Amino acid sequence: MPTNKQQRLAAQRRLQRQLEKRAETARKRRRNLLVVVTVVAVVLVAGAVALVAGLGGDDDSARAAASSSSAPATDGTGATAAPAVPNADGTVTCTYAPDTSGNPSLTDVGTPPDAASTPASGTLGLLMSTDQGDIPLTLDRTQAPCAAASFAYLASVQFFDGSPCHREVNQPTFGVLQCGDPTGSGSGGPTYKFAEEVTPETTYPRGTIAMANSGQPGSTGSQFFLCFVDTQLPPDYTAVGTVDEAGLAVLDTIAAAGNDGSFEPSPGGGAPNLPVTITSMTVVA
Repeated sequence: MPTNKQQRLAAQRRLQRQLEKRAETARKRRRNLLVVVTVVAVVLVAGAVALVAGLGGDDDSARAAASSSSAPATDGTGATAAPAVPNADGTVTCTYAPDTSGNPSLTDVGTPPDAASTPASGTLGLLMSTDQGDIPLTLDRTQAPCAAASFAYLASVQFFDGSPCHREVNQPTFGVLQCGDPTGSGSGGPTYKFAEEVTPETTYPRGTIAMANSGQPGSTGSQFFLCFVDTQLPPDYTAVGTVDEAGLAVLDTIAAAGNDGSFEPSPGGGAPNLPVTITSMTVVA
């Protein structure tokens, strides 16, 4: 028959085994929880990247060939889409670099004139007439002089006329109507690109007009998006101006109809259920 000492030792061993088992169970739970959290985080980040990349205007081959460096993007000839350079007279010099990606969806309309003396103050009005109603736009030359000059130039050569707004995203923190591609494919634009005009403080509240890009530096072209909700995006897209209240009312009607989901799961959204075509884009002031 076991002595009292032997019984105590046996009890201590049983307790030790129980404690070790509980510790191992706790470790497994923490490990499993970490795996779940990591997977969720990866999915969320990947989804955000897909949504953001979907604002671009380049085709897939051009995006794949583009550098992942933070330096200005260069094309195959070495031309660089450099940031605007301030001039002594208060203007800026904009660089509109040729796009030599070979993308067949690009349209050659030349480049904005007088790029070496681009106005860098004041505003410029445009009237975006669509088959769903007029959307007045105000471009901010102080905040984005090169984008404003390009936008006005493309309007002056009827680049946008007759083009569909090809993509809409309807999410609580990401609501945009994307336009500016004459082909309606999402890969079209002019045969030039230029640098993004952004700061770390750039945001996209309701009513913002912002320029799309491929996700690579120096890849802004003609595509733009109109925010009908406060949109959460990284400060990578040039905020070029604002939509007035009358224009927002038209956007709200378009947004209320939703989209067809044809761009899901990536880049997200789809063609507007209420089709939108830009009948004309004219400079009004």
